[in-house]
Amino acid sequence: MENHEMNIVDHLGELRKRLFVVLGSFILLFIVAFIYVEEIYHWLLQDSEIQLAILGPSDIIWVYFMLAGVVTLAGIIPIAAHQIWLFVKPALSVSERKVTLAYIPALFILFIGGISFGYFIIFPIVFDFLLSLAGDLFMSFFTAEKYFRFMMNIVLPFGCLFELPVIIMFLTSIGVLNPYRLAKMRKYSYFGLIVTAVLITPPDIVSDILVVIPLLFLYECSVMLSKIVYRKKQKQEQELALN
Repeated sequence: MENHEMNIVDHLGELRKRLFVVLGSFILLFIVAFIYVEEIYHWLLQDSEIQLAILGPSDIIWVYFMLAGVVTLAGIIPIAAHQIWLFVKPALSVSERKVTLAYIPALFILFIGGISFGYFIIFPIVFDFLLSLAGDLFMSFFTAEKYFRFMMNIVLPFGCLFELPVIIMFLTSIGVLNPYRLAKMRKYSYFGLIVTAVLITPPDIVSDILVVIPLLFLYECSVMLSKIVYRKKQKQEQELALN
């Protein structure tokens, strides 16, 4: 009983240590991002002819916090993933450690790819479409807070959606999913992805196609990667059984 309690205390201590590392890294990254937030602001608006306004002094700090927060989120993903890996590392086999460690840079790369896709492709399409609805009926007037909030609401979901292949690979490696189950779920997954694409894009077929195709491609890549992970896992289990 005492050993069990000591193990729980050790695990809680280790968890607290990992959380402190993540929290400290988040604060440090946020400070760095906040220092360069004006450069980030100008970079995001470098090709835009829109002049943004503010309704009060507090809007400035909210915009700065928003931009610095997104940059910090992108930077904290590999750090948080590595700390999670270090926490569960003692419970993993040598082969599982190598496989799961490779997911960490993939998480970061896919997140950056997702927000880049959302920012460079989807956001201009949605924004231009909504402006076209105004036509000559309204005078366009944008506050910085609403403009960037609208941008983040479109861009950030793609960063999360692009993590799909890594998540499916991880769930396959721990036995929660397998490629055969994913294949059976294909039509339901397609339906869910298509509905998601329709909801986050303007109501025109071109925009829907531009979003649906990458999402379906991501799902098929996930199924293919799941097959690779599943076969390797089965092979390792067979080798262990023979030994």
